[in-house]
Amino acid sequence: MKIVVMGQGYVGLPLAVAAVDAGHTVYGFEPDEQRREQLVQGSSYVGDVSDAELQSALASARYVPTAVETLLVGFDVAVITVPTPLKDRQPDLSFVRAATRALGRQLTQGATVVLESTTHPGTTRDVVVPILEEFTGWKAGVDFHVAFSPERIDPGNPDWTFTNTPKILSGLTVACRDRAATFYDSITQDIVLAGSLEEAELAKVFENTFRHVNIALVNELTRLAHVLGVDVWRTLDLAATKPFGFTKFLPGPGVGGHCLPVDPVYLTHHARTRHGHAFRLVELAQDVNEAQPAYVVQRLQDALNTRMHRGVYGALILALGLAYKPGTSDFRESPAAQVVSQLEAKGAHVHVTDPHVDLRAIKGLDSPLVITNGPSPLPLGEYDAVVLLTPHTEFDLQQLAAEATYVLDTRGVMPVAPNIERL
Repeated sequence: MKIVVMGQGYVGLPLAVAAVDAGHTVYGFEPDEQRREQLVQGSSYVGDVSDAELQSALASARYVPTAVETLLVGFDVAVITVPTPLKDRQPDLSFVRAATRALGRQLTQGATVVLESTTHPGTTRDVVVPILEEFTGWKAGVDFHVAFSPERIDPGNPDWTFTNTPKILSGLTVACRDRAATFYDSITQDIVLAGSLEEAELAKVFENTFRHVNIALVNELTRLAHVLGVDVWRTLDLAATKPFGFTKFLPGPGVGGHCLPVDPVYLTHHARTRHGHAFRLVELAQDVNEAQPAYVVQRLQDALNTRMHRGVYGALILALGLAYKPGTSDFRESPAAQVVSQLEAKGAHVHVTDPHVDLRAIKGLDSPLVITNGPSPLPLGEYDAVVLLTPHTEFDLQQLAAEATYVLDTRGVMPVAPNIERL
């Protein structure tokens, strides 16, 4: 089949490569010129797709990165994998609308359009379908097919990949769902059918909301445990020995990535504005998690005061990790970046090291920052404090424990020692 994938990011590129491997011809639509040029050169900016895998797809002549809209005409299946960010703390569906309009201009009868971007319930039916019908004058579910199949990409996870993660699938009609299933059957191992578009949309956004709320719970527990003088990490280990009725979540510097800081906002905003319903627990979780980077900065400030008898202003601090999770280059909405920015705003001299993040892509962090992909710019003992934000395996934790004057471990991966404090 001729497949179009709108957006070649953390979701779209793995999907495109999987479709090429299955024998399809894939047009990866990517309007960002720098990204597109990297793809053409066989250089992957997505950790889940290696350069070798990308180069193999290009060598097959069945993968075409492009921004030429007319090349999309005649597609059998088009999958929308564009971002659904927030703008001024409000859901922004502009990328979904733009991608849908582009497909509407190239749509032919019998083709299938699938939305994978995470969004609030009703988006496929109320946003995607009307745009396609307006551009074509045709009837969705009769002249062409529309489906929703939420992405479940977990960047850097070697066990659960695009291929073996169960794929939820829904359609505007049963025929729409079945047409989309024909494509997904060729690239995934397990399809889970949903009863409606809205059912699938709600399931996806709730998956992330579930994690968001439970992370907020342990982040709040962390603050209470610190006041009580209790080791929260040991507490969680003890609770996790219960073989039923408990799922272990871990605290940290906050939540990051495209999903957790964003998707619950889509759900709560939609519930309030369209239905007048407050999702209060989720809104409270947002408040807790959004405040977590500031809590990390406060803990670091308190430690400098009590241990070194100095403030954050003028302190030399090393931040380990800028990505939102270990083993990935993804620093979208990263709490680590927020911690760094807040430390700098308080007058600290911050050095940052992350072996995975493409430093050319860093925007929004004020200068003067010393940022490197390699070891710390200075010997560890010269820093007033080190804050471990993202525990990449490349970091030598034994060396850190032996040489650093003080470490604030926000991830609980280091043993308690006189110079180490766990969040």
